[in-house]
Amino acid sequence: PVLCVYITRSPSRGIKKQQQDVLGFLEANKIEFEEKDIAANEENRKWMRENVPEDSRPASGNPLPPRLFNDSRYLGDYEAFFEARENNAVYAFLGLTAPPGSKVALFSLPITNWAAALRMQWAGILLLILIG
Repeated sequence: PVLCVYITRSPSRGIKKQQQDVLGFLEANKIEFEEKDIAANEENRKWMRENVPEDSRPASGNPLPPRLFNDSRYLGDYEAFFEARENNAVYAFLGLTAPPGSKVALFSLPITNWAAALRMQWAGILLLILIG
């Protein structure tokens, strides 16, 4: 899957901050993505506007960046990304698998797996107490 982030070289401080937030997170977590500038490329602007679902469009005007897509599947805007990040659900939001060992990966294990791991950890602690 190809993660695409539609951005603009807009003078708007709010949009610029949101874009930096999304791009910075993706870069810091080594998540591959393509940046598509809607100000520099009419084709990008047209495609983004046509592919943002009706229920995700503003009441008036055109949808503004940043907007995220996984291949051609619309993922959401900055607010949706921010909410997913706050809930440690960014990988699921992006349609990606969390890297092994990450906090997100551990919490997404089926309950039986982490419950078993917890039991093993407690058994180890108990063994140390009995031996020591």
